[in-house]
Amino acid sequence: MSSFDVIIIGGGHAGTEAAAMAARRGARTALVSFDPGKIGAMSCNPAIGGLGKGHLVREVDAFDGLIARATDAAGIHYRMLNRSKGTAVQGPRVQADRQRYAAAIQAQLATQPGLFVVAGEAASLVLRAGRVAGVVLADATILSAPAVVLATGTFLGGRLFRGTLRGEGGRIEEGAATRLAEQLRALSLPMGRLKTGTPPRLDGRTIDWARLEVQASDAQNWTMSPLSFSRPLPQLFCAITRTSERTHAIIRANLDRSPLFSGAIEGQGPRYCPSIEDKIHRFGDRDGHQIFLEPEGLDDPLVYPNGISTSLPDDVQAEMIASIAGLEHARIVTPGYAVEYDHVDPRALGPELALSALPGLFCAGQINGTTGYEEAAAQGLVAGANAAAHALGIAPLLLDRASSYIGVMIDDLVLQGITEPYRMLTARAEYRLRLRADNAMTRLGPIAGALGCLSVGRRQVMVAHESQRVALRAVLGAPRTATEVADAGADVVRDGARRPGHDWLRFPGVTLAHLLAPEMVAELDVAVADEVAEDCRYAPYLARQDAEIAALRQEEGRLILPDLDYRGIPGLSAEMVERLSAARPTSLAAAGRVRGVTAAALSAILLHSKRRRT
Repeated sequence: MSSFDVIIIGGGHAGTEAAAMAARRGARTALVSFDPGKIGAMSCNPAIGGLGKGHLVREVDAFDGLIARATDAAGIHYRMLNRSKGTAVQGPRVQADRQRYAAAIQAQLATQPGLFVVAGEAASLVLRAGRVAGVVLADATILSAPAVVLATGTFLGGRLFRGTLRGEGGRIEEGAATRLAEQLRALSLPMGRLKTGTPPRLDGRTIDWARLEVQASDAQNWTMSPLSFSRPLPQLFCAITRTSERTHAIIRANLDRSPLFSGAIEGQGPRYCPSIEDKIHRFGDRDGHQIFLEPEGLDDPLVYPNGISTSLPDDVQAEMIASIAGLEHARIVTPGYAVEYDHVDPRALGPELALSALPGLFCAGQINGTTGYEEAAAQGLVAGANAAAHALGIAPLLLDRASSYIGVMIDDLVLQGITEPYRMLTARAEYRLRLRADNAMTRLGPIAGALGCLSVGRRQVMVAHESQRVALRAVLGAPRTATEVADAGADVVRDGARRPGHDWLRFPGVTLAHLLAPEMVAELDVAVADEVAEDCRYAPYLARQDAEIAALRQEEGRLILPDLDYRGIPGLSAEMVERLSAARPTSLAAAGRVRGVTAAALSAILLHSKRRRT
């Protein structure tokens, strides 16, 4: 028998972040994976980040997570999405070399003290007196630990579909966690089925690139992590094409051969990343759908056609690809397929991502009903931190909607549950003006530091960043006249007005170059300069949000008894009782975020809670 503090099941994006975080907090940690060589593999698209998702990556990085640094080590195409809009809704996205990304993750894990990789299948959980006590591997090896994190991705009860072909697995040519799925279902946990899919992989050497619209990597030299001081790899271009009327006709004529429409797949797929069959069925009026052709690596000819996820039969996929401009002669190397897998209703979890029905068991990633590498990594970070806290008796990591996109996601999951795979969007964050991707380290670095999970190098970068921020804000506090600002080249009226520099930044077209000496501008870290400038521009709105956050914090302090029987509260509808009983909110503020709960219902809940306490 081998003893650990924390055991992580699964070596995907959730599992690797969970393992690294638990070990960083001082827990003796085992990472169990079917195949250690596949740890850190990018199962679907070869990209990290995007709208909302890029925020999560930066926030995980603020806790010294792996994903951002691995992305920069493997980055072959950088693009800031929504650049024409405000910083709050911009999203950093990076195409990564698949092989180099996995290698970067594995290299970081290999140097993490206290972390041990165990090759094998986690067949079942060891349970003692209603608590988790470890894991039994398929070869009967027992690993003991007071805390276990399930980060099973699409492997838990995973089944693969392509046309009439069926098979068990969480990824092409890999097995499924079948025995573990059977045990969890036997425990009567609230579980369901979800579906995801992937497009066919193409041989890039057979694509007619000359006919396609090229999308170059961003010229600006930004990176995902402040610890990445440059982009080490050559940058490749992506290209854009579109489906055609002929493509749509081919798909419509073969919908009966798709497992999505034959009834073979029961699980709900992601709304924001539907299969091409779904797109043609639901949006029949469209004359074309955009496809992004994304290279999978510097030494790999494979291309990922983002936008045509499918589980149609091989012959239909080939005909479909040949009907698309630039892909007429493209060769399919690996056909697309769909995966259906088990998930746990996330309303059974607490904000620590702990399963209340089984003390010591934590869940992260697609098992919680989410989709995407970034959502998985963020949950893994939280689950790993709190599994270590459970095992070692140290402080938990609790994030809320006002502190982070991670907090928004977890709050959405544990209170609202899911009806389809959950994807992070900037629209989900009501405080998104404060929760920008560019200030993640400033927002979350102090929290991470208090948890003791930061390396020496990370702390040094944080100190230097904060020192520059303080110095720059001090300089911007000095007043400037309109004449001085206009003389520096800004288009402002020379009306004799005298304002602090941070107020001038709210005027259209005024930049730091109009307010600072040229030598100071030249010495400034670009990331610091951009962050401080955006803080100044958003200042009045941030002050308003600070008042809202203060009110939220006050409401979060009005606690609700965890065993409250909502059926006994007069005035609550049956629907409210059902949702509140499933969500089990811990505060009045959380109860107010449960879908359908009214202000009158909150008053009744508060009154009933007060009576219970007296």
